[in-house]
Amino acid sequence: MSNPIRLLNKAFDSRIRLGIMALLMVNERIDFITLKETLEITDGNLASHISALESCGYLSIQKQFLGRKPNTSYAVTPEGRTAFKEHIDALESLMRIEN
Repeated sequence: MSNPIRLLNKAFDSRIRLGIMALLMVNERIDFITLKETLEITDGNLASHISALESCGYLSIQKQFLGRKPNTSYAVTPEGRTAFKEHIDALESLMRIEN
């Protein structure tokens, strides 16, 4: 049996990235302000974590205007969905290991 810790995805080591992905897995799309307020983090902190997940290909970004206000929202990509599910599966496997 392989060690499930090797299957953990380093992109999700951060609690913020884990939170972003968890929220996006159960919501079709979430805007920047909602993510920031839900996770209780600063604009810069959220932006850096979003950028890291986007560079992995795990998020898609949509920029638009709602009325006259700019709005940026995010959705998980199919690759991100698969990677996150594999990460959660690895965590669950790790929790089932008995000594």
